[in-house]
Amino acid sequence: MKWSPGDRSNIEDRRGMRMGGGGMRGGGMQLGIGGIIVLAILSYATGTDFLSLVGGGGDPLAPASGPAEPGQIATSPTEERAVDFVAAVSQDNQDTWTRLLGPRYERTVVSLFRDSVESACGMAESATGPFYCPGDHKVYIDLSFFEELDRKFGAPGDFAQAYVIAHEFGHHVQNLLGTNERAARDRSTGPNSASVALELQADCYAGVWGHEASRSGRFQAGKIELEPGDAEEALQAASSIGDDRLQKMGTGRVAPERFTHGSSAQRMQWFQRGLQSGDPARCDTFASVTQ
Repeated sequence: MKWSPGDRSNIEDRRGMRMGGGGMRGGGMQLGIGGIIVLAILSYATGTDFLSLVGGGGDPLAPASGPAEPGQIATSPTEERAVDFVAAVSQDNQDTWTRLLGPRYERTVVSLFRDSVESACGMAESATGPFYCPGDHKVYIDLSFFEELDRKFGAPGDFAQAYVIAHEFGHHVQNLLGTNERAARDRSTGPNSASVALELQADCYAGVWGHEASRSGRFQAGKIELEPGDAEEALQAASSIGDDRLQKMGTGRVAPERFTHGSSAQRMQWFQRGLQSGDPARCDTFASVTQ
């Protein structure tokens, strides 16, 4: 994948912040990949469906404080390259959706953090994985997750990482279009639930961005251009984080009635649909998934 840093105007850097105590509140946070595994294990161990309890209502929380001041962040060249990568992918996603949605699209930022962060949806730990908070319209990422994506989930490659970022921007698009509110009325789980439809649509939206990135001759500062093999990296990532595979990893069993994000096959299918069509109108998962 070809990319260049561009600027960091799409980044809110909170890596140097220390967070106090507090617990996760509602507000509709889209649960990250690591958090799915943790909650799946708890659900089987206790008999309580913790996955269905995440992302409910509640009063938003104000962020504890703003970004860290320059010079306060202990970092490394490798980590700074990762920041530049997130900035480039974020800018490219936002430019794409600005073109597709026009004035309906509202630009936002990716908030980078370490260990834990407080958003308008409450306190989250790194184990939650990347997530989107509808309450403040921000994407949250701990850069250490990208190592987990490779090492634990078997999904290496820069476009696999870009797919995860694009998926979270897909949730931002849903929030702007009112799709999150539609899904919030259905708190059920399972293969035909609104939760699964919501996540698969975000996968499809990530594919829509990938379609734009696959156009040749677009490479410039802050722009992404795909190379041979990149699409396969994203499909591997989509397959690696399907509910069936994550449940099998966490508990040794697959329970479709507790699906919240869709199976590996579904996630690949919907990402590929967006990738091939480049058309958000082809991403109506609610018509295909819910009954």
